[in-house]
Amino acid sequence: MEKKLKVGILGATGMVGQRFISLLENHPWYEVATVAASPRSSGKTYEEAVGDRWKMTSPMPESVKKLVVMNVNEVEAVAASVDFVFSAVDMTKDEIKAIEEAYAKTETPVVSNNSAHRWTPDVPMVVPEINPEHFEVIPFQRKRLGTKRGFIAVKPNCSIQSYAPALTAWKEFEPYEVVATTYQAISGAGKTFKDWPEMEGNIIPYIGGEEEKSEQEPLRLWGTIEGGVIVKAKSPVIICQCIRVPVLNGHTAAAFVKFRKKVEKETLIRKLVEYKGAPQELRLPSAPKQFIQYLEEDNRPQVTADVDFEHGMGISIGRLREDTVYDYKFVGLSHNTVRGAAGGAVLCAELLTAKGYIQAK
Repeated sequence: MEKKLKVGILGATGMVGQRFISLLENHPWYEVATVAASPRSSGKTYEEAVGDRWKMTSPMPESVKKLVVMNVNEVEAVAASVDFVFSAVDMTKDEIKAIEEAYAKTETPVVSNNSAHRWTPDVPMVVPEINPEHFEVIPFQRKRLGTKRGFIAVKPNCSIQSYAPALTAWKEFEPYEVVATTYQAISGAGKTFKDWPEMEGNIIPYIGGEEEKSEQEPLRLWGTIEGGVIVKAKSPVIICQCIRVPVLNGHTAAAFVKFRKKVEKETLIRKLVEYKGAPQELRLPSAPKQFIQYLEEDNRPQVTADVDFEHGMGISIGRLREDTVYDYKFVGLSHNTVRGAAGGAVLCAELLTAKGYIQAK
């Protein structure tokens, strides 16, 4: 790319906004030109607005420290300064829907980490290795919005990426019933142990809205475009429990699967490690070379050993074995704020750029 595209980050001071900034440091295609946040942060430098709330392990990039934070509600002004935006705003669902559409209507593509538009029928919700064809719904969305260039694309819930990639790799064997329990890190709630000391040594067996997302969103990934909208798949039936655990980063899933077609364990493992998608074929900057790794050891995957596989963009699967009630069971692990949040959105933007949906204004 001859000249880097100018990126704006909406909700730049929050944890996911910070993750976007850290991932985009030295990105070969994009530069962070604008940071936007709530009115209480606007007018301050980014360094002043974040203060002592920088939650990344790497230091704040020098390139953003002196950027003056803009008011995220001043849509026209923010949009005029960028080619596209990443959205990580902290608002009500209705407010997020409205502000993301407002940005799209300024002819500014929006790649969102938020859940508000995941079920808007003509908004693609994409894991680039799983359903890149869903970007083909964008022309229908543009027609509805009255835009030539602007649109909204979203990434799915962070926790499903610990098991949905494996099920996708095994699609030809027709999984029809899945039971999954996810053990979810506190960063998924935008917290660190400093913010949430009561989580140390604790487990909370409830995360609001998470079980419904975990059961339904994979079906939308596997859905089809019909009449200009995405229609979710009817199977497999997925049943989930979601538990908050005292881990900083990394969502783990314990899953049980029934298949319509008989398959050997060795074949399932081979399908995992051979699975690749458009990001690998196009060699996108943030794409993991190996999307899914399989670990043979009985005690893997582990958060401390495996969460940063492929810089947090890869999926780790282990403990695949036959079950006495279901056909097989396995354990999956994904990095919830990299692959599951900001990194997944960056990879979506890279694929949208490669396909010509995002261009310089």
